[in-house]
Amino acid sequence: MRGSARFSGLTRLRRLVLAVVLMVPVLAVVQPSAAQDDIVVRMVTDTAGLGDQNFNDLAFRGGTQAAEDFGVDFDAIESRTAADYIPNLTAGAEQGDLTIGVGFLLTDAITEVAAQFPDDQFMLIDSVAEGDNIASVLFKEQEAAFLTGVIAGMFTETDMIGVVGGQQIPPVVRYAVGFEAGVMSVNPDAEVIVSYTDTFDDPALGKELSLAQFNQGVDILLPVAGRSGIGSFDAAKEKGEGFWIVAGDTDQSQLGAEFQLAVAFKGVDTAVYTVTEQVVNDEFEGGIQNLGLAESGVDLGNVNEAVPADIVELAGRYKAAIIAGDVVVPTTEEELATFEPVEPDAVADFDSLPPRQDATPTT
Repeated sequence: MRGSARFSGLTRLRRLVLAVVLMVPVLAVVQPSAAQDDIVVRMVTDTAGLGDQNFNDLAFRGGTQAAEDFGVDFDAIESRTAADYIPNLTAGAEQGDLTIGVGFLLTDAITEVAAQFPDDQFMLIDSVAEGDNIASVLFKEQEAAFLTGVIAGMFTETDMIGVVGGQQIPPVVRYAVGFEAGVMSVNPDAEVIVSYTDTFDDPALGKELSLAQFNQGVDILLPVAGRSGIGSFDAAKEKGEGFWIVAGDTDQSQLGAEFQLAVAFKGVDTAVYTVTEQVVNDEFEGGIQNLGLAESGVDLGNVNEAVPADIVELAGRYKAAIIAGDVVVPTTEEELATFEPVEPDAVADFDSLPPRQDATPTT
């Protein structure tokens, strides 16, 4: 019988072009024009800041590549506390042409600041903000998470699988429920434990919660906790062989390649790169972009060679079924509660799509 536990505290070409290119590695070199030299782009982090080995670093990677390819002036302004969001976004708007808010937690602040700078352009990742000058980019994290849940559900030896989230905000919840839906579709006997650090900036607490789950019998864990997720890798390394981490957003093999089971990729870096390119080409458009597997905005990738080929092929059939619209992955706990598991036989007629394979990060 599938179980679920919650512990809290200890517990979107613009339109089609972005969709098509979102997850393609940003490698092409574009010769910048002289006019582009004056374009200034400022990225404002959430409180996890740079060095989180995850979300903020991924966004910074996209901006850095855009600076190299287009000759824009790009830099990041780090937020230490939530009180820094409005002054940092204001500073970004005063300095430049495009100001990027990295994360759901900046929604209210970027809405306020963008209204004060109607001639400037803004980008918000992971949430929707009102304003014609704001490009709001969302991702269907649940779809990539579902595929990693399939991998985890088939690969687990203990039938106990975990999630360590940061704050219980929509993108994190989408990861958690998508992951659990994938697990329950292939392994109805597995139990999924979900706990929250309530912060994206505490590796020690991330390790503590991860160890607590491992000690309960969990052998595969998905951290969705920013810098706090570094602690999950630390916990797996402390426990040793047989304990696995599913990385969210980006490959994190630099934290422990032998413990990384798979990656639920999320194209934050290419989204930042593409919106910057739109500003450079005077093609920026505000509005909502919601990007999933069909738009190449998220993906399963970098599956550890320890995972048998038949499990990877099964995840590829689920991927094809989601893209076709035959499998609809839940996005909230309420949707998860009424979700009917999609058994492997239901996707048997789909051709298996391969997982994404990225080079190992160098940072």
